[in-house]
Amino acid sequence: MNVSTNNLLSEVEREAVIEMRHAMHREPELSNNEWKTQKRIIETLDNFGITGAKTFHKTGVYIDIQGTAPGPNRSIALRGDIDALPIQEDRSDLSYRSQVPGIMHACGHDMHASIALGTALAFHRMRENFSGNVRVFFQPAEEAEPLGGRTVAEENLLDGFDAAVGFHVRTDIPVGSYGAREGAVTNSSDQFALALIGIMAHGAKPYAGVDAIAIAGAFINEVQKVVSREMPADDRAIVTIGTIHGGEATNIICPSVSMTGTIRTASRERRELLVRRVREVAEGVATMHRGKAEFNSQLGEPPVVNDAAMVERFRRLVVQSVGEDKYVDGAASAGSDDFGFYSSCVPSIYFWFGSKEPGNESGVHTQIFGASDQVLIPTTELTIRYCWEFLHS
Repeated sequence: MNVSTNNLLSEVEREAVIEMRHAMHREPELSNNEWKTQKRIIETLDNFGITGAKTFHKTGVYIDIQGTAPGPNRSIALRGDIDALPIQEDRSDLSYRSQVPGIMHACGHDMHASIALGTALAFHRMRENFSGNVRVFFQPAEEAEPLGGRTVAEENLLDGFDAAVGFHVRTDIPVGSYGAREGAVTNSSDQFALALIGIMAHGAKPYAGVDAIAIAGAFINEVQKVVSREMPADDRAIVTIGTIHGGEATNIICPSVSMTGTIRTASRERRELLVRRVREVAEGVATMHRGKAEFNSQLGEPPVVNDAAMVERFRRLVVQSVGEDKYVDGAASAGSDDFGFYSSCVPSIYFWFGSKEPGNESGVHTQIFGASDQVLIPTTELTIRYCWEFLHS
C-alpha cells in the first residue's frame, strides 16, 4: 500500500487529536498525578474501538496496534509524554487555557500526547494494510522523579522492538519545519546532594573550629575545573549548584553547609566519571580544610542519542514531503529528556517540530509558552508516515 503524507487521518481522527490537545491543556496534571489524563486517553481509544490498553508507572498508558498484512513484521515504539509543569499560565488569548491554578502545559506535552493519539488511531484503522507492531506510549512523569521513562526501561517494555520514536516541540524552529541530528541531542541529568561538615566555633576564634562556608567556597571554585580541564568540550559537561544553605549567625563559625545540584553531559562513556570526579573534589576539598564531605548522587535521564540511519530516513521523508527548506539540523540541547531511557534500549530518533511564529515565540517552561493547533495534524501525519516506512523497509 502506498501511503502519502497527506490525508492519513480521517476528519473524525483529526478532530480527536485537536480535542485531546485542548482537553489536556485545560486540565493539566503534574508528574505522577496524571490520573484524569490517563482516563481520558483510555476512553478516547475505546471510543475508536481500540481496546486492550495497558497501564504502567501507575498513571501511564500504552497500546499495541498489530498489523495483519504479510510483510517483515517489524516493530516500532512511539512515545508521547503527558505531564505538565507547576507554572501559572498567562495566555488569556487561548480559549483552551489552563483551568488549574498554578499548573500549565508549558512544555508542549499536550501536543506530544495528541500526536501519539493520532498515530494510534490511524494505525488501528489501517491495521489490515500494514505488517508489524506499533506500540504507542502515553508516558507520565517526564518532568520529575520518579521518571516514567525509567519504568519503560526497567520493566523491559521495549524488549523485542526494533526502534523507538520520540519528538518535541521546538520554539526556535519555524512552524512547518522539522529537525533532527545524529548522536547525542540532549544531555544526561544526574542530581547530587552534598553536606560539608565542619566544627562550630566563636566567630572571633576561627582557629578553634572548621569553617564549612570556607569549604563550600573552595568546592564551588574547584568543581568547575573538572568541566574546564578534564572534560572534552563536545561532551557539553555542566555542573550546576542549584541550592546552598548554611550558617546560623554573623558571629559563629558555620559547622555545616548543604548543597544540591545537577551534573550533565552528552557523553554516555564519561557520565559516571564526571559524577565520580565531583564527589572526589568535594571529599578532597573537605579533607584539605580539615572537614568532611557527605556526597550522594542519583542518576537521572541518560542522554538522548539518535541513530544515524533513522535520522537520515527522517531527513529524506521531510525533504520529499514538505520540501528541502523545511528540514533543519537543529542544535543539540544541554537539557535532558527521559526519552534517553528509550534510546538506551533500542535504536531511536528524537525529532523536533517547529512552533515559532508571531504570537508564539516564547520558550518552553515559561508562563506565556504556546503553539498553534495548526502544527498538530501535519506533524501527526509525518509521524505516521515515518513509522509506516520503517515497518516496511
